[in-house]
Amino acid sequence: MKVGDLGLIGLGVMGANLALNFERNGYVVAVYNRKEGEGQDVVSRFMKENGKNKNFIPAATIGELVDKVSRPRKIVLMVTAGDPVDELVDQLLPHLSLGDIVIDGGNSDFRDTDRRVRFMESRGIWFVGCGISGGAEGALNGPSIMPGGSVEAWPFIKDMLQSIAAKLEDGSPCCRWIGSGGSGHFVKMVHNGIEYGDMQLIAEMYAILKQALGLGNDEISRLFELWNHGDLNSYLIEITASILRYKEKSGEYLVDKIRDVARQKGTGRWCIEVALNEGEPLTLITEAVYARMLSALPEIRREAASCYPDNITEKWHDTDFSVDMARDALYVSKMISYAQGFSLLQRASSHYGWHLDCASIAYIWQNGCIIRSAFLRKIVSAYKKDPFLGNLLFDDYFKNTVISLQNGWRTLISRGLFSGIPLPCMTAGLTYFDGLRTENSTANLIQAQRDFFGAHTYERTDADSGVFFHTDWKNF
Repeated sequence: MKVGDLGLIGLGVMGANLALNFERNGYVVAVYNRKEGEGQDVVSRFMKENGKNKNFIPAATIGELVDKVSRPRKIVLMVTAGDPVDELVDQLLPHLSLGDIVIDGGNSDFRDTDRRVRFMESRGIWFVGCGISGGAEGALNGPSIMPGGSVEAWPFIKDMLQSIAAKLEDGSPCCRWIGSGGSGHFVKMVHNGIEYGDMQLIAEMYAILKQALGLGNDEISRLFELWNHGDLNSYLIEITASILRYKEKSGEYLVDKIRDVARQKGTGRWCIEVALNEGEPLTLITEAVYARMLSALPEIRREAASCYPDNITEKWHDTDFSVDMARDALYVSKMISYAQGFSLLQRASSHYGWHLDCASIAYIWQNGCIIRSAFLRKIVSAYKKDPFLGNLLFDDYFKNTVISLQNGWRTLISRGLFSGIPLPCMTAGLTYFDGLRTENSTANLIQAQRDFFGAHTYERTDADSGVFFHTDWKNF
């Protein structure tokens, strides 16, 4: 009887493509789907479409799936995050043995993963929360993989995961061990937050090029293609160029027919929530999430548009100069976004004791994932030089780039705002930068106000740190 090298539960698009990826790389995969879809047996359909002359083993029950996998068993879950994962864990447990491994490849909340790691380890089972980025295409052809949890599982799953991961030019896999607990899913969550920021920054640049400079879709597409051959080289810039030039049979641009409502699945909100809890200013990514929320209010926006006239009084005429500024502003804004994202990684690493390797994380994001870009090499280099770098903006490359480009960055943002173009992420990035470099801020006044109405006390500049004072402000 054929025995599987691993079992995979969940044959949706991501799960099915991941199963195909494993099989293509030499693994025998036992497959099971916990529910039937649209009146058809999902496993039977998968086998009919993909099973001919392939190393797949269908299973009708969870028990049958587990029995058909060699020990230590490696079971990959590709199901919706939340309760479905807990339900599957409960159903799997009676069939598992000491030392078996369960891998959650969905977009689970890292706190849930941390809980599951502890729960499963208490029963002698290793649990891995595995962030997988790259969408359906990545799952099939090679995603970026971020495994974390029970480190005891890593020797048994390392070759398996690295074989299906995306590869860099030198053949290195975009999969490295992240850390303990829920660290793998945490890193994937931050990846998704950065993805939100990247997408919104590109959308804001699209607004400037289209509304202020008056460029057409083809012109903007060619511009993005040009930028994709320089510092801004990335998957998202590449696909944006393709999207902008795509025409329907009618000859009309498809992008112009798409409703301006951007939806979200929740990982961006999780990222903001965690940043707030950690006290980390994730301002640019937060504005990206809020921008999607605002886009989801078309009726309110329509009413507001009827109340207030269009503020764009004229097109910008110095196109060449403005296009150069636009490129530079997008690049610097991207730097700010990643600086905030990696600061959150460092803060959480310290809080949870994960000992995250930021250079390694940037390394495995260089291919396979949605935010893959040439820019990540700069981040790898920065953290290799200084693993304890306080902020990416302190690295020499980042510092020199921001200094040399900041005048154009400021000019573009100010002109855009004066023209009435909403630039929530760009302005948030610039404000963060200015706040970060302000040695003596106005927070002294805020703390005095807090002491005035709430007796919250304050520290003095002429006294030791940690010594607190209170003033009766009404008696002076």
